[in-house]
Parts: sequence; C-alpha cells; structure tokens
Amino acid sequence: MQRRTLIHTAALAAAAFSALVSLPATAQGTWPTGKPITYMVPFAAGGTTDTLARLIGQQLGTALGTTVVVENKGGAAGSIGSEAAARSAPDGYTLLGGTVSSHAINVSLYPKLGYDPIKSFSPVTLIGTNPVVLVVAANSPYKTLKDVLAGAKGKQGGLSSASAGTGSSQHLAVELLAYKSGVKFTHIPYKGSGPAIQDVISGQVDMMFDTTVVAAPHIQSGKLRAIAVTSPQRLASMPDVPTVAESGVADLKDFQVQSWQAIFVPAGTPTPVVTRLHDEIRKILAQPDMQTRLKGFGMEPADLNTTQIAAFQKAEVEKWAQVIKAANIKVD
Repeated sequence: MQRRTLIHTAALAAAAFSALVSLPATAQGTWPTGKPITYMVPFAAGGTTDTLARLIGQQLGTALGTTVVVENKGGAAGSIGSEAAARSAPDGYTLLGGTVSSHAINVSLYPKLGYDPIKSFSPVTLIGTNPVVLVVAANSPYKTLKDVLAGAKGKQGGLSSASAGTGSSQHLAVELLAYKSGVKFTHIPYKGSGPAIQDVISGQVDMMFDTTVVAAPHIQSGKLRAIAVTSPQRLASMPDVPTVAESGVADLKDFQVQSWQAIFVPAGTPTPVVTRLHDEIRKILAQPDMQTRLKGFGMEPADLNTTQIAAFQKAEVEKWAQVIKAANIKVD
C-alpha cells in the first residue's frame, strides 16, 4: 500500500514538473525555448543596422517570450559578422542584420569572402530600402542630370564624385551611372560620408551620391542641390526631385540604387522557425510607430515574403557583380 502511494505521488510530481516545464513552450507556441536569441549586427554600434536591431529585438523578445541579445561584430563592410553568423547553428537562435553591402556587394569585392550571401543564409524579412540622391553644391552650374552628364563629358577624367569609401553604395552608384551612360567620372573615396559631403558642399568635389538620411538636412538648409533620386518613384520627402529614370536619358530608364536592411538566419534553419520569425517581425514592422521610425531613417518600408526577398537579393548580387566587374573595382 505504502509503495503504491509512493508511486502515485511520484507520478503526480512528475506530471506537475512536466506541466511546469511545458508552460513556456505553450505560451510561445512552437518557438524553441531555453536560451536567448542572438541578433548579430555586422557593424559598429550606433548605425542604422544596430538601431533597427535594438528596436526590433526588444519587441521580438516579448513576442517570443525570450530575450534577444544584440551583438555587434563589425569589420570589412559587414563581412566579419556575417561570416560568424553563417557558421552559427541553424537552430533559430541566431539572427543577422544584413545589408546591401554584406549580402549583395561584398561577394564581388572580396576575393576570399568567408560566406556565400545566398547559399549561407535564409532570408527572414526585408525591413526596408533606402534610396540615394545625387547632390551637388548649391552654387554648382549643374541643375539636372543631363547637365551633369554633359559636364562630365566636357571635362578630362569626368566630374569628381565623392563617396564614403571604395565599394560603398555611394561609390557603386556613380560606377553604375558611368556603366549605363558610358560617361566617365573620377571617384574620390573618403573615410565616411561626413567629410565627403562637406567637400561637395565646399565645391572641392563636383558631386556625390549619398543616402537621403545624410543628404536631406544639407538639401533642406540650402547647402546642397538635389539632382535626382535613385528610387523607382519620387520620394514623398523630396517630391520635387526627379528620379534618375525621369532624366530623359534612354540608357538610364531602369537605373536604381537602393541601400537596404534585412534579417537573415543561417541556412538550414527549420522552415517553421523561419516562418514564425517572418510573421512576428512583420507584425512589429507594421506598427504605425515603427513605420514612422523607418521613414524617419529615410527608409521606404518593405513587405515581401521570403521567396520574394530571395529573388530581390539574387537580382542585387547579379547587378552589383556586373558593375564591379565593368568598373574593375578591387578591394585588398
């Protein structure tokens, strides 16, 4: 009798313990439990990718009933952190904040990249895109894109164009312009957008492509003149600035340059986990305050499914490979 009672008591205790253990899993649906999620940012703290990771990570942790820890691992235009994420276990506990640099451009720039931007990852969410704008000094003689192209043709070596560094989106934007128009430009690399755009303002450099986040304040203050934006449509924040495609130059009718922010997981992560992450992050990004924040960063929010993101990324990789090869751009 006593033995039977002990067995019954032990069974009840085991059942109670099992119920306790299963509570978090029940609360979180099918999400894996037991340890925090690492959101890898392959750039230094304080940038757009890092800011987005912290905004999204906090809410994502609440939605999944766990903790999301942001880890910054910068270097080589996002390559170092991306390689580390690619080597992580595909178990749903590692997210990566990817960009046009880390997941479209670098594969054609770095001869010994430690990951494949497509094969090493599965896309989860395209957060948004950020077009760039071609600017000149306020007192520049160039007022339209046709003026810029004519000026470049009439100057030995072409007009000078500043950028935040070799291989940056600003650099590749002018190389794409040269590639499609057949007009030469002289690239002047700087160590960041700040000093580059100041030399455009002062007239030491003829022009520059830069993100709307960086250029907009100088355009609004009257220090810079916006020539054209590289988005498919005009921007709501700059309705009077035409797109490059609107320039009337036939070879530029499909010209687009977009910096973008996305979230990836290591290849092999189970499909249900990827789907859950996509759905939860999509809900977060759809919130009105988050939409306002994204637009405040100069970003155009995106809403693509994972198949569409994969197609978008593949097209970006192919486009920039073409440009980099044509321009013979090399990074040591």
